[in-house]
Amino acid sequence: MSVFMDLNIIAVADKAKLQSTIETAAHLGYSTVAINYVVEGQQKKQQIPKPQPVAELFEKFPIVQGKSRPIKVLNRLTVVATDASHFRLANVYKDFDILAVFPKTEKLFHAACMTYDVDIICIAATEKQAFHCKRSPVNGAIERGVYFEISYRAAIRDSTMKKYTIANAINLMSTCKGKNVIVASGAEAPLELRGPYDIANLGLVFGLSEGNAKAAVSSNCRSVVLHGETRATALGIIHTMKRPQPPSEQPEEETPVAKKAKTQTD
Repeated sequence: MSVFMDLNIIAVADKAKLQSTIETAAHLGYSTVAINYVVEGQQKKQQIPKPQPVAELFEKFPIVQGKSRPIKVLNRLTVVATDASHFRLANVYKDFDILAVFPKTEKLFHAACMTYDVDIICIAATEKQAFHCKRSPVNGAIERGVYFEISYRAAIRDSTMKKYTIANAINLMSTCKGKNVIVASGAEAPLELRGPYDIANLGLVFGLSEGNAKAAVSSNCRSVVLHGETRATALGIIHTMKRPQPPSEQPEEETPVAKKAKTQTD
């Protein structure tokens, strides 16, 4: 049985509202959600928020619909970057389980795909994306285990934004072929959430195949969480080097056959 996740529940100041959104997510069948703290890069002094300890959200966490266990809640940070200086070294963001970046330019999108130590790259939903998702950086991100996120909140609130969301999603799908994509709500309130099967159907509109659409709210999200755990512990990549042999252990260079024959004749 699939384990569904919504990795983008917007952090709001109203605790009761946030609790209600998480309770609704559990009722809809989501086993894991991530509270998303968004940092706007254009602020003069970029303040990294301190995430609220998850244990303080509920005395008793809501039980997931159809499961016998409570919902799991993670903390996520999304950095909206309009300049390379807006994204810092990943250890600055160590308090968060998941790290995402929303690059606003093609240059930053390329950097995010190829070099940024993140788990998620966000795709524009409320406006037309100003650049095309080129194959080289997209493939680079896929090879590094980074995932692309499409948020559906704007698409269910406004018909114009729905067009932008679909167009930007199709732009991405034409390059990534449905690989390494997650779909999340970006919800600020309970009414902005939709059930996982509804979102899998929405994924078809975004250009995903049926299998990839289901993975976008389940197994791909699980991979994002694992990528975040790996990034945090810095155990994801093991670099090995061949130890050079001492001169005494170096194998003798073979004498060419022709030279051997000549030596023997002499």
